[in-house]
Amino acid sequence: MTHHQQSFAEGADNIVYIRPVNVSELPTEVQQQADGLERIYAVHSATGDRLALVRDRDLAFIVARQNDMAPVSVH
Repeated sequence: MTHHQQSFAEGADNIVYIRPVNVSELPTEVQQQADGLERIYAVHSATGDRLALVRDRDLAFIVARQNDMAPVSVH
């Protein structure tokens, strides 16, 4: 499952934050795409905008790096 909410923005600040998200907290249409997962991972910009939702933490880091971003884990 990969759900992009907007394009990765280009700019001088390329840090993005990776954090776990409970599927139950997401809109119904996103929950339906979660394939039974209880937790997925979000990629957020430095300003807090959600850029992507992905199946697992490793994939979140891969997606960020493929888009020339520097991922940081948020606990």
